[in-house]
Amino acid sequence: MTMTIAEVKPTSQISVKKLTFAEFLEFSRDTEVLYELENGELIEMPYESEMNRRIAMFLVAHFLQLGIPYGRITMKTEIAVHSRQVGVRVPDLVIFSEELEAAMQGATRSLVLMDMPPPLLVVEIVSPNQENRDYRYKRSEYAARGVMEYWIVDPIAQKLTILQWVEGFYDELVFTGEMAIASPLLGQLDLTAAKMWQS
Repeated sequence: MTMTIAEVKPTSQISVKKLTFAEFLEFSRDTEVLYELENGELIEMPYESEMNRRIAMFLVAHFLQLGIPYGRITMKTEIAVHSRQVGVRVPDLVIFSEELEAAMQGATRSLVLMDMPPPLLVVEIVSPNQENRDYRYKRSEYAARGVMEYWIVDPIAQKLTILQWVEGFYDELVFTGEMAIASPLLGQLDLTAAKMWQS
């Protein structure tokens, strides 16, 4: 759901006020609802499906088995990104670099600011009617932010797209069914796309 701050003028025309990054931080501090900020507009995050929740937890467990420290794996951390202006995304799962983990120490809000190192890996699990946002908009925003690897886990199409950051753009690898998943960042994984749907 997209929400904006609207002000009714005497002529009955409605003008939409775009939120700045600072206004977003102030607004979102006082609500229990998670929002993303996209080109100045509030995007209410939908409730997770049970399938998406299971996939996220399956991946957390798998990343821990790979030896990634638990302090570098996080869920629902906000990431400041560039779109037409500074925006905020809330991916399903994030892996911090050692530098970012250090920068986040003592933070009062799990928010990766623009002056912090980018995450190493971001995972978005596609929800119904959110495909354009995950495949198009977030792809360009995460690339501009320098996120080394972006995973689009799509239980609807039953495929995993791994995007590797190369000189400012993403190279794409697609895995389906029983194909063995190889991550440019994490190496060969004892994992297939099919295993994620069975989680």
